[in-house]
Amino acid sequence: MEPAPLSSLQEEGEPDESSSSSAFSAAAVPPRPATHSHSLQKYAPLDWSAYFDEERPVAIPDTEDVFNVYMAGSEGPVVFCLHGGGYSGLSFALAANQIKGKARVVAMDLRGHGKSSTSDDLDLSIETLTNDVIAVIRTLYGDPPPAIILVGHSMGGSVAVHVAARRAIHNLHGLVVVDVVEGTAMASLIHMQKILLNRAQHFPSIEKAIEWSVKGGPLRNIDSARISIPSTLKYDESKECYTYRTPLEKTEKYWKGWYEGLSDKFLSCPVQKILLLAGTDRLDRALTIGQMQGKFQMIVVRHTGHAIQEDVPEEFASHILNFISRNKIGPNGVEIPSLIKKWQH
Repeated sequence: MEPAPLSSLQEEGEPDESSSSSAFSAAAVPPRPATHSHSLQKYAPLDWSAYFDEERPVAIPDTEDVFNVYMAGSEGPVVFCLHGGGYSGLSFALAANQIKGKARVVAMDLRGHGKSSTSDDLDLSIETLTNDVIAVIRTLYGDPPPAIILVGHSMGGSVAVHVAARRAIHNLHGLVVVDVVEGTAMASLIHMQKILLNRAQHFPSIEKAIEWSVKGGPLRNIDSARISIPSTLKYDESKECYTYRTPLEKTEKYWKGWYEGLSDKFLSCPVQKILLLAGTDRLDRALTIGQMQGKFQMIVVRHTGHAIQEDVPEEFASHILNFISRNKIGPNGVEIPSLIKKWQH
């Protein structure tokens, strides 16, 4: 979120700006004839395969739900990433490329976003999103899974907190929440309609959507926008233009459920926690007290917008890897050097 409540909401991607950068992700964006001029070449889409190793559909047993996940890396704990409202799993592409040498990265397209397909893509309630993430982790890894660090941006941060608080994922060893604070999010709700009205909603080409996302939207990193923005769009045949996959106005009814009570729930999660913020003066009363009591680590990331993982992916990745190293999280859990030496002998 940006320093002001309004800007933070806008970048949230949920109902406004993020929508631009993330606009509710879209399944496959149909290829259209190239009509962009030379000036738009620098906004041409980039393929995910240069950053992730694999794209995999995860079918949830006994349901119609199939979630798309991007995977990178083959060693270390699993950094399981959840994007904000209106973004997609590709929001973490540049950061995944930095992390995958030392840890595994899984970035999921949440319900109603990216290439995921469910029986009800418009059900974005916190309960449903939480159940989806738990189901995907269990389907991917069984029980117990490898060591997992949950990372959630904006709306995805709320989902990550709810998953951790549910205590349904065994071997969960960390929680990283990216630029979302209950007090700011709830205060931003009153600005929702204004944001929706001011947001660009139709684009003649994917390149134009990418250009808008960095010139007037929520992103500051052109390369990240070239990777992530296409996955947030769909082609509207009737209007002959690109638009966002899911109408953002339909998310307004879920806003309160996403964020109400989030601070106390975050503080109650029984794992090591970090809160990454894109500015100062963001903590509400509960978090201020919690930080003073040493219940979580707060890191303020300068010179970035709301989408920290997209704007400064190298710095974002370094915070994740430092968290893993500091807490001695290995592929199966916390590694205790004295016990390792004992076992080796």
